[in-house]
Amino acid sequence: MRAIDTNVLVRLIARDDPAQVARAELAVEKGAWVSHLVLAETVWVLDAVYRRSPKQIALAVEMLLDHALLSVQEVHLVARALDLFRVNPKLGFSDCLILEIAHQNGHLPLLTFDRRLGDADGAERI
Repeated sequence: MRAIDTNVLVRLIARDDPAQVARAELAVEKGAWVSHLVLAETVWVLDAVYRRSPKQIALAVEMLLDHALLSVQEVHLVARALDLFRVNPKLGFSDCLILEIAHQNGHLPLLTFDRRLGDADGAERI
């Protein structure tokens, strides 16, 4: 299965450039893999560039997890990060993903200077 980059995933979600959307859809018609990094970058773009709300971002991630043609890296881990993000949207999805990756790999506590993240279960503010 081929992997896709952030810009392809953003086109599939934002659908703001018809020519690129068509090319992106054609590129993933046989399936495509989405890495954690591509997912995190995509969420950043949706927030910073497209000004999507936490609810809209959560919905976009959920749709990716359920997408018939896309395979998200460690889907269960991403789903747990999404659950955490929905409860604590001020953390940001990427922070939730970082925390879940650390948890799954047995590397807690996650040390951080971030006040909000430091208050999350499994994290420690230093």
